[in-house]
Amino acid sequence: MSDVPGEAVDHSSEARDLPRRQRVAAYAVVLRDEKILLARLAPYLVDGEVWTLPGGGIDFGEDPRDAVVREVHEETGLDVQIGDRAWIDSVRRVTDTTRQDMHSVRMVFEGWAPHDSPEPRVVEENGSTVDARWVPLAAVTDGSWPVVGWVRAAVEEHVAHRVQRLAVKAVVRRGDTVLLARLSRYAVEAGHWTLPGGGVDHGERPAAALVREMAEETGLVAEVGDLLGVHDLHLTGTAPNGRHEDFHAVNLIFAVTVPTDAEPRVVETDGTTDDVAWVDVADIASGMVAVTEVVRHALGSAP
Repeated sequence: MSDVPGEAVDHSSEARDLPRRQRVAAYAVVLRDEKILLARLAPYLVDGEVWTLPGGGIDFGEDPRDAVVREVHEETGLDVQIGDRAWIDSVRRVTDTTRQDMHSVRMVFEGWAPHDSPEPRVVEENGSTVDARWVPLAAVTDGSWPVVGWVRAAVEEHVAHRVQRLAVKAVVRRGDTVLLARLSRYAVEAGHWTLPGGGVDHGERPAAALVREMAEETGLVAEVGDLLGVHDLHLTGTAPNGRHEDFHAVNLIFAVTVPTDAEPRVVETDGTTDDVAWVDVADIASGMVAVTEVVRHALGSAP
């Protein structure tokens, strides 16, 4: 059950004589592509349309993270993962309807759901929420979407998960073409073409990582040559796993050769690459083929 709005704290003797209640609840800020997941409070709790973060009360003995996962599923139908850190909010107020001296403690976690999750829907019957949907984040922050007051404070406190990734990329030329891999629906910039390659595992030599990634993404045996340059990209957005990330990519770009007559094919299944092909450089320059920034950087700086 989600928190409902209440009036300001009453410090009068009447408030001190009211029955006391303390409630500890856990919620999740779930962001995706400039939208936030919200649940609408039932009419019996509030007047008019009011939305809040999905979440609710923690059962006795229940871990707060387990409570968030359970509550978000009941209120939105989504199975979320939860981060380790939480923003804590504590407020004391006198409730309008039950006339209680109420102390609410809210733990607000970062949450994320897979890209292929179903559309939000309320699962719990006769509960405190009657609708769930992805709402434009800007509408929440500018006050145009009717939310419980503390939601905006929770969103302001939210910090995107920081990730720095070291990757290796290959420039493989054949005449007037370059070997590119198409990003799948599991990747950022899905549908764009990029240089084949991928992340360097902990303790792995960059050249060895590139040989491994080339085999997975193109099916070709790569011979890694000189380092052509370093490209980095900093952005904030939704990661392939659905998590909202502050992402910094550092790409080491190598010259690579492959057997002359070998034809590329994607070996890895359900990965971030769904196609590989030789692409005319002229089609990249004209914009006919949509490519990532690292492709243009590599082609512009390679000898």
